[in-house]
Amino acid sequence: MLAACIIAFAMYSRIPMLRVDWSRENMRYVLCFFPLVGAAVGGIYYLAACFLVSPEVSKIAAAAVLTVIPILVTGGIHMDGFLDTIDARRSYAPKEKKLEILKDPNSGAFAVIYACVWFLLYYAAQAQLLDAGCGRMRLFGAVAAGFVYSRALSGFAAVSFKGAKKSGLLASFSDGAQKRTVRIVTAGFAVAAAAAMTALQPFAGAAAAAAGLVVFFYYRWMAYREFDGITGDLAGYFVQVCELAIGIMAVIAGRAAGI
Repeated sequence: MLAACIIAFAMYSRIPMLRVDWSRENMRYVLCFFPLVGAAVGGIYYLAACFLVSPEVSKIAAAAVLTVIPILVTGGIHMDGFLDTIDARRSYAPKEKKLEILKDPNSGAFAVIYACVWFLLYYAAQAQLLDAGCGRMRLFGAVAAGFVYSRALSGFAAVSFKGAKKSGLLASFSDGAQKRTVRIVTAGFAVAAAAAMTALQPFAGAAAAAAGLVVFFYYRWMAYREFDGITGDLAGYFVQVCELAIGIMAVIAGRAAGI
């Protein structure tokens, strides 16, 4: 189990880890620990927010730091999948061609455009969170729990949804996984994260969790319709869109609740 945890952090973050054998046996439960990577990202994000919510730090700088923290901690692995998926989807090509585009290491014009859109929207959400009232730290806590929530849903999908390919990184993890165990563990993490989000901010946290769930069902519908299943790149796309939706909904619902 320790080896599976190390592999999860080594694969999905830039946090230094010990070297272990990436054998089929060690990879069986990697996705069980995927939400813990989210806990590390969320923990660093929340600690940064605690220091940045200060009259001595400009909101522009603080929002920028909070925007790039998830990218720096994860090494951009999920953003890479997001960009590849955008290029494939905006090609409007047949499914087989879209799967080929996902493997292309080059970024197209649409990937660059949507990267700018994603970062601007995420930055705006962070700036609005910094402008919230006395309940903003609890709101930041709910958003931090969202990093666990998105990865728990992604891990659950990896062993529950149909794969578009029989090869690739996602296939190697899901094929080697003890699927029933992974489903139970990731579902448990998802429920716990949603409960934490709601406990921290009953209205805004619940709304943010609901937004993540809407993205989850959209992810399945889109993947099956356009790619005939999910891939590692599509999983990265889901994580990025889910976290963006959580941040935006936390702001909207927070303002509606008077935070």
